[in-house]
Amino acid sequence: MNESTIYKKLHDFFKPEFLAVRNDSDKHKGHSGSPNSGNSHFSVTIKSKKLNGLSRIDGQKAIHKVLKNDLSDYIHALSIKII
Repeated sequence: MNESTIYKKLHDFFKPEFLAVRNDSDKHKGHSGSPNSGNSHFSVTIKSKKLNGLSRIDGQKAIHKVLKNDLSDYIHALSIKII
């Protein structure tokens, strides 16, 4: 799992006007519970018409739904900013 995989999944589903995915794993080396794989902590900033009108929580749920399998298997932490 890496940022390009997350980017593709979110881009394909949301067709965003803006999307940035950043790998923050290096900031969390040795963090308790982290798999220390180098690909486990990510930040997403997204702007999409599909997220317009949703509450912050519902928007995050929609993103989590797209990444459901990855969140359970690979992603330890995901920071989401919907703009």
